[in-house]
Amino acid sequence: LLDSLRFDQIDERHMNIKNAYDKTCKWLLKKSEYLDWLDANKLGEHHGFLWIKGKPGAGKSTLMKFVLANARKTMKDRIVISFFFNARGEDLERSTIGTYRSLLLQLLEQLLEREQLLERQGVIDSLGLSTLRISTNHRWGVESLKALLERAIQKLEESSVVCFIDALDECEEWQIRDMISFFEHVGELTVSAGIKFWVCFSSRHYPHITIRKGLSLVLEGQQGHAQDITNYIENELKIGQSKIAKEIRTELEEKASGVFMWVVLVVGILNKEYDVGRMHALRRRLQEIPGDLDELFRDILTRDSNSRDDLVLCLQWVLFATQPLKPEQLYFAILSGVEPEAVSRWDSNEMAIEDIKRFILNASKGLSEITKSENPTVQFIHESVKDFLLKENALGSIWPDLGTNLRGQSHDQLKQCCLNYMSIDISAHLELSKPFPKASLQEAVDLHKSATDAFPFMEYAVRNVLYHADVAAGCGIAQENLIHSLPLANWIKLDNLFEKDEVRRHTEDMSLLYVLAERNMSNLIRVHPSILSCLEVGKERYGAPLFAALGTGSKDAVRAILAVHAATQSPESWFNNLRSRYRHNECRWDEFGRDFKFSNRTTALSYLGELRDEIIFALGLEIESIMPNSKDQDGRTPLLWAARNGHQAVVKLLLDTGKVDVDSKDRYGQTPLWWAAANLHEAVVKLLLDTGKVDVDSKDRYGQTPLWWPAASGDEAIVKLL
Repeated sequence: LLDSLRFDQIDERHMNIKNAYDKTCKWLLKKSEYLDWLDANKLGEHHGFLWIKGKPGAGKSTLMKFVLANARKTMKDRIVISFFFNARGEDLERSTIGTYRSLLLQLLEQLLEREQLLERQGVIDSLGLSTLRISTNHRWGVESLKALLERAIQKLEESSVVCFIDALDECEEWQIRDMISFFEHVGELTVSAGIKFWVCFSSRHYPHITIRKGLSLVLEGQQGHAQDITNYIENELKIGQSKIAKEIRTELEEKASGVFMWVVLVVGILNKEYDVGRMHALRRRLQEIPGDLDELFRDILTRDSNSRDDLVLCLQWVLFATQPLKPEQLYFAILSGVEPEAVSRWDSNEMAIEDIKRFILNASKGLSEITKSENPTVQFIHESVKDFLLKENALGSIWPDLGTNLRGQSHDQLKQCCLNYMSIDISAHLELSKPFPKASLQEAVDLHKSATDAFPFMEYAVRNVLYHADVAAGCGIAQENLIHSLPLANWIKLDNLFEKDEVRRHTEDMSLLYVLAERNMSNLIRVHPSILSCLEVGKERYGAPLFAALGTGSKDAVRAILAVHAATQSPESWFNNLRSRYRHNECRWDEFGRDFKFSNRTTALSYLGELRDEIIFALGLEIESIMPNSKDQDGRTPLLWAARNGHQAVVKLLLDTGKVDVDSKDRYGQTPLWWAAANLHEAVVKLLLDTGKVDVDSKDRYGQTPLWWPAASGDEAIVKLL
């Protein structure tokens, strides 16, 4: 159970928040709101809620980290749990599923620590968990987690819980509203049951969410918060103690407006000016620095034009990469864009990781940082940097040549970086056997590691080049050139090199349309020139591109294939008439699972006949190479498969073509009518009988007529029809 709740980044955001500076944050411990919140006698008034709010960059997360550390140190008799949302992190770091998993894990671990060894099973039993079969890879849902967390809190009895949740604004608003409602419900339950439960939130002022009962504390205007800024400036602004220096400190405090992030950045700027002997220019420089955090970011980005290309590409990668990049990955990602001819095998003796870190700091002009975790990655120094860059096309307004389509142009640029890096001939540096060793073998694992060590950005480039191109296409940036020029053979080789699951590797003959369908690249599918090849069967595990989309649940890809084909037909065509009546939310595409494997024993149209989806089946009929009377190795036609599975709409579609042999027999002498009757599909039996083209007395090789199974099963309705 506990292992199923854990995830790799469970404490990463908390770890990467800077500790409170000396002589800061202590004021909160003496504030009346904080003391009233912790007063057990006042739980009935506020239900254990305290909400700390402040501007972006005000220092809320640092304050929460401080107060959490203090609670752990001073509240030994209470269970202290926490979660810090992280908009720059993985999905679980910025969702309430991650929140509930983390809180429940911490709560259970601390409850179990407090019990004697023999009594620990009793804790699990009391929560009703002993009967649950939960594997390490269990897929938790929000409602089940909420139910377990509520049950665990209700079982606390004499124990008390103090919970801290930071940065609510870094999660989707609808999820936060649901979470607030949940905690309000828990607050009411605990107060009525006499259980001591406290929860402290922190967030920006927007979005505003009203709670029925609770205390609030706004950082702006707090004397203690203002004093924290004064203390920080006094300790960190190293410009001496002259009269001018004191005046500058005073002006800096007044200009800060309670935004700690602004102060930290400006102190760094002024220290740099002082270090190069420009004491005389400090006051003018401070006056030039905008008092607004957004305008300060703009000033930092435009102060000089040094390494402008490095800066733009660094910002684009941190903004739009599919995952946070490691420092060495980001270094080569940027280099691939600005100096592709300089990209080669990474030699850490020539370019040490410390050199790379300095490059990134300089390239981002100090607006990015490297996380302090087991696997460090690069992120913005604060979520407000990302907000600024994405707000009202900030980058486009700073550098007009980027245009107004920042997202599309950025993804197109990142695609090009990936292509440039993929052009490296890795075989000149690695011993690549042909074929590659099986993915499960240690030899393959070692090869993967060698490739990653030598070419840190290669796996990302291969896995995401099509993603970035697809997003760019969706934003209106033409990708036809990529479709025609992608070095597909090289892509297949590299993708197979990094694939850890043998079944997901591809053959050398795989088509581009197949991988686009498999990976749900709907925008690239729309510009692919050969959409009619979507049912051409190759050597891949799913056979044809359309089956790859169905098997992987790539619904956008399926819709794109249908839309492209529809565009080739007249608006009045029977296919478009059918499509106009069709509702995607009624589709059953998930009947093709990931474990589906195409077999040449069955025709493509017969597989589609099993799907019970008339528009998909109609697509198959429209493609000339798919004949409605084609038989698989058992002699079964698409009509037989549809009848056997009771797919009434598909049967009707086939009959309406007027081209099918309604009474065709398979190798066992069984007809579509025989199978529909045997499986008791009354509506299909009626459809087939209404054609007047079926022999109700036809016998299979075992002497059974269509009447045999309905009679044996006692199905009077079908017996009467026959």
